[in-house]
Amino acid sequence: MRDLVRPRLLENRLSYRLLEVSQSDGLELTFGTTTFFEVFDIKECLAHEFKAAWLVSGGSVQDWSALPLRSMIGDPFDPTRMLMSPGISTLTIRKDRRGEHRFMMHQRDGRAVADGGGMCTVMPSGEFQPSSLAAVDVHNDFSLWRNIMREYFEEFLGNPEHDGAGAGSIDYAEQEPFRSFEQARADGRFRLWHYGLVMDALTLGASQRTVAVLDNEIFDRLFTGLVATNDEGHVVGEGGRTDMPFTSEAIDRLEPRLSASSLTLLRLAWRDRRLLLD
Repeated sequence: MRDLVRPRLLENRLSYRLLEVSQSDGLELTFGTTTFFEVFDIKECLAHEFKAAWLVSGGSVQDWSALPLRSMIGDPFDPTRMLMSPGISTLTIRKDRRGEHRFMMHQRDGRAVADGGGMCTVMPSGEFQPSSLAAVDVHNDFSLWRNIMREYFEEFLGNPEHDGAGAGSIDYAEQEPFRSFEQARADGRFRLWHYGLVMDALTLGASQRTVAVLDNEIFDRLFTGLVATNDEGHVVGEGGRTDMPFTSEAIDRLEPRLSASSLTLLRLAWRDRRLLLD
């Protein structure tokens, strides 16, 4: 990929690795560390292995012997066997007091990103990674919420990624816009739900799916500088807007363009709309 179709964003960053999933008392995830390339290499090899077998068989892979790498993995849901670094994809819904709720979608630029290029996905989405290699940041950034905030900072507001080039660690309590994000969440006007882990059937790549609901006044204030394009693609909208109406009809129209996991999350959110928008 580096030599043939290198995307603009291709860097071997430190990532949080999923080590264990426990459901004894709710959903509990245990993490260690890995790197982006370690996980990405496995996913790409699995995808190419299947494609090669698919072409040789004329579109009907019937024998596990044609998929030796996939066979060696065994149970793909076992994080002790399958190297997983589940990134976080968030469906963002702008809750309107008049009932005209909207949601955000992102068309990912295949020339810019290493993963999910050409797909229409919920936004923001990103790897679960610390902002730098420094031990203090690996600890300080180990938070789904803080990771999501950084993705809003990058994808919604058009800012560059926190890649360790900054002068110091992020002060989430005092540094904007994180301070305002934190306050909005504490006030109950920026709410989040974790919908669980999903796995891509082709690459066996794991990801976490979440839903964020923001009151319209808070959304407009936090994202005054909302951009139509960013480093990873462009925002999908209609009617001259940078968002979509949160309706079953809009979801149906988008379906042919959506990644399977984004479509599933949208369908689940629509199913749960009364809970999410209450």
